[in-house]
Amino acid sequence: MSGNVLYDVPGPRARARNRLYSIIATAALLGLLAFTVYRLNDTGQFQGGLWSVYEYADTQQRIVDGLLTTLKTFAIAAVLSLVLGAVLATARLSDHAPVRWAATTVVEFFRAMPLLIMIFLLYAAVFTSAPMWALVIGLTLYNGSVQSEIFRSGINAIPKGQSEAAYAIGLRKTQVMTTVLVPQGVRTMLPSIISQLVVTLKDTSLGFIILYEELLFVGKAFAQQTPPVNGVYAFIPMVIVFGSIYILLCMALSSVATWAQRRA
Repeated sequence: MSGNVLYDVPGPRARARNRLYSIIATAALLGLLAFTVYRLNDTGQFQGGLWSVYEYADTQQRIVDGLLTTLKTFAIAAVLSLVLGAVLATARLSDHAPVRWAATTVVEFFRAMPLLIMIFLLYAAVFTSAPMWALVIGLTLYNGSVQSEIFRSGINAIPKGQSEAAYAIGLRKTQVMTTVLVPQGVRTMLPSIISQLVVTLKDTSLGFIILYEELLFVGKAFAQQTPPVNGVYAFIPMVIVFGSIYILLCMALSSVATWAQRRA
């Protein structure tokens, strides 16, 4: 039997048990899916009248507009959060204690602040007439703080011998950071960075709280405006349609991340 200190290749009995567990888990998932579909059908969620609204060109155009708004918001918030994260991480790695303390205070404050409350406060107090920026700034402050910890952890994970060797040949700290530490840390940091960007994408849906017409706001409007059919409201079809769109967006972003990681 071959293997290494971290992993032993399963023997015949272990492989048989693993196959059995896989079959049981698959059957359980299929059973849960079948039960869910049955309950949805039993409660009238598949009635044609609840889904017919999505056949209209105007509806489809509104979905596209909401999708583009969501992507625009995400793109701005993603770039700004990465920039803020880099700035805060640099400050937390500074040799000057006051700079480190100030950056730490900012990071811990915005990580602890509930994002929904932050977005609502920004909208109510500052961006009443510009809900997009209330959402973007809220996403930037929260996700930028989280990204800064990812950057800092990635830099600190590099063996100290790398920076010591760079200092020994006369490089300044900025040069050490940009030419030695960051390039080596990118591969380690990239999965966590992309995971947080996926969180940023999903959190754009919080814009519906401040009546910002992103994708979820459009879906909620459809559900409210669609007349009930036999006493059944169209909220479940909305969740299925728009939830699927969000899932596809996140899967696409994860695929881009996998491609970028292979090339890093």
